[in-house]
Amino acid sequence: MEPEPHRMAWLWGALRKRVSLLEDKAADDTIDRELRSGVEMRGTNLWVLMFAIFIASIGLNVNSTAVVIGAMLISPLMGPILGIGYGVGVLDIVLIRRSLKNLAIAVAIALATSTLYFLLSPLNSAESELLARTTPTIWDVLIALCGGFAGIIGVTRKEKSTVIPGVAIATALMPPLCTAGFGIAHANWSFIGGAFFLFAINCVFIACSSAVVVRAFHVQQTRYVDAAMAARVRRYVAAVVVVTLLPSTYLAYRMVQQEVFRARAKAFIAAEFDNSQSHVTQADLKPDERTIELTLIGEYIATERQSVLTARMAQRGLGGVRLVLHQVRDNGLDVSQLKSSLLSELYTRSQLVVEEKEREIKALQDRLDQLQLAQSRLNELARELGVLYPELQDIEVTASVPPPGADADTRNHALVINACSASRLSARTRARISRWAEIRVPNALVRVAIEVAPAAQCGASARAPA
Repeated sequence: MEPEPHRMAWLWGALRKRVSLLEDKAADDTIDRELRSGVEMRGTNLWVLMFAIFIASIGLNVNSTAVVIGAMLISPLMGPILGIGYGVGVLDIVLIRRSLKNLAIAVAIALATSTLYFLLSPLNSAESELLARTTPTIWDVLIALCGGFAGIIGVTRKEKSTVIPGVAIATALMPPLCTAGFGIAHANWSFIGGAFFLFAINCVFIACSSAVVVRAFHVQQTRYVDAAMAARVRRYVAAVVVVTLLPSTYLAYRMVQQEVFRARAKAFIAAEFDNSQSHVTQADLKPDERTIELTLIGEYIATERQSVLTARMAQRGLGGVRLVLHQVRDNGLDVSQLKSSLLSELYTRSQLVVEEKEREIKALQDRLDQLQLAQSRLNELARELGVLYPELQDIEVTASVPPPGADADTRNHALVINACSASRLSARTRARISRWAEIRVPNALVRVAIEVAPAAQCGASARAPA
């Protein structure tokens, strides 16, 4: 029988291999180049950001979750935030400053764009999608941390995936900025403060988790940073984390207390009024004021019974809570029939809402499945091209998405092939590659870019089309 220590060592080794992130990790130079290239907020990124902000603002204004999700998918805000985290991880002060500068530019443009929209929009009410971005808590911190871990791990892989768009949706980077723009347009300081604090939470903890992963991968630190500068950067990061964490923890504690109050109040109302001849038409629960305000119709509740109800509230953990009753006396009212009618109407409305949400979810899931299938086919093309032309390395095949309803008989999307070769390819070989791609992907406008670099540097040098 195998000795127990050897068995434990084997199990530990198998577990480490199973959870290892190093097997499919890209080269450090590739990671560095990709993260640095995503920092700049100019040109295409700037225009995409403005259009995404407009879309998100419209979605928040009309209370459309699907529109808000679509805007978050195309937002380029993750680039500067991951750049800050990467700069902290490798102690690159220049990169940190450049990322902060570009993030500030992005925030300024986002606030200006959303403020302009809400100033011009005829819809001035704050819907649930807007209100949801005004009260950040510790759970938003956890979401940002997990999102940052997932995002930086996705960026550091050889095979790219849909991690970054998913992180942008989960952490909701854009909606808080749009909500702050709504607050500026309507001079609502609570909206501005709450929404901007939520955005700050997302930025800080996505960057922190990115820095942790970069250090865990042992990426080489910048050589010219001295020990004093490194210690100062760590102190600044720790201070920012603490300053961001403490208010969110307090807000989470308040939210939990409010939810406990509401749960106890609802249990009390259900126990005392559901089986009586007094029907609650409206219940206003006010945790901050420690008040339960009820509007009743049906049998009148006398002062003596109100005193009994107040005593029972203390038994349910609602001691010191004030009970306010607004009553309409109507002895001829059939409360049971009224309850049945109300429940029937509520059920019908809720079913309609659920069906609409299910349709939206299915449409989004179908779209995501299409994108994942398309990416899988592109990866297969890259592997097939590598078999046909072994001299090519670091092959990447990307494609633009054809517009909805595009004519199948026309070239409605582009196929781009990027690769690296130790020697310059002949025009004939390049033409054969293009012809192969056109046959494999009909109706595509094919562009082939081959980088020429020494074999040892292939994939690590800057792109220079041959």
